[in-house]
Amino acid sequence: MMTVADTLRAEAAKRILIKDGPYGTAIQGLGLQEADYKGTLDLPMDQKGNNDLLNLTRPDDIAGVCDAYIAAGADVLATNTFNANRISQADYGAEHLVGDINRAAARITRECADRATARDGRPRFVAGSLGPTNKTLSLSPRVSDPGYREVDFDGVKAVYREQIDALVEGGVDIILIETVFDTLNAKAAAFAAAEAGESLGRELPVMLSMTLTDLSGRNLSGQTVEAFWHSIRHVKPLSVGLNCSFGATELRPHVVALARIADTLVQVYPNAGLPNDLGAYDEAPETTGGLVGDWAATGLINIVGGCCGTTPAHIAAMAEAVKGKPPRVVPHPGPALRLAGIDAVSFAA
Repeated sequence: MMTVADTLRAEAAKRILIKDGPYGTAIQGLGLQEADYKGTLDLPMDQKGNNDLLNLTRPDDIAGVCDAYIAAGADVLATNTFNANRISQADYGAEHLVGDINRAAARITRECADRATARDGRPRFVAGSLGPTNKTLSLSPRVSDPGYREVDFDGVKAVYREQIDALVEGGVDIILIETVFDTLNAKAAAFAAAEAGESLGRELPVMLSMTLTDLSGRNLSGQTVEAFWHSIRHVKPLSVGLNCSFGATELRPHVVALARIADTLVQVYPNAGLPNDLGAYDEAPETTGGLVGDWAATGLINIVGGCCGTTPAHIAAMAEAVKGKPPRVVPHPGPALRLAGIDAVSFAA
């Protein structure tokens, strides 16, 4: 019997798969107010901006966003749970709702995906989104005390495990560890996913996506894309990639670097260009589509989608741009000793 991972790899061997776009951009366009976010929930703090809470208070709106991405051509659908963890929800006094939020988000996305597949027979994959939290395991928030940490590895792992268990209960296929600015945080999430899979008695596939903090191509914990891959390759992720950070133009050299070395699927979802002076994104869908089409034409990607500022129109333009173009061929590098600090080092066998 084929697993979800087997099915996704089989689909990715036929064509470049399309991931959806961001919930944040779509939700901003809805113009919701405080009462819309809070609904009937008895929460003492302001909730406007707590997009994850909308899975409970405005489920039809979240389903509408998901359906719009499906209509645009998305195969991989992420849940609206980027900040649905105990650390991030503490900012809103909503930690006690983490399980409910994740279960609801997974069910919404699962139902949308299953309806679409029932209509056209095309497989859709539901990925439970895990954001990086607003804490870091690798860096101290105190300039005068570099050894200080607000959180520890086991604590972050437990936070992610709570979220993962709820997402799985809600029906996700895959765990998407995205916008990784601290590789150690990502390792805690991957460890939690592995433990959850063991508890389930089955494989729980993982996707990992790094975000860069500057044009030199490093994340906040200082790693290059090559070093990041060496650091998490043992997880055997279903895909590895880059998201957020920049637009497709600025991301391209780093996509090239990752595509050359990663012996798994490469998934990239850029922003709609760079933000303007007001923090908005102006890159037109046809521009983003053209840039992504070039990635496809040069064999760089297996899965592509959108991050900040992208809309269903951007996703549709990407889907059209990559249609008929062959997916990246996954390389099979020879045996070597691969090490990583902030940079990658390889020693041939």
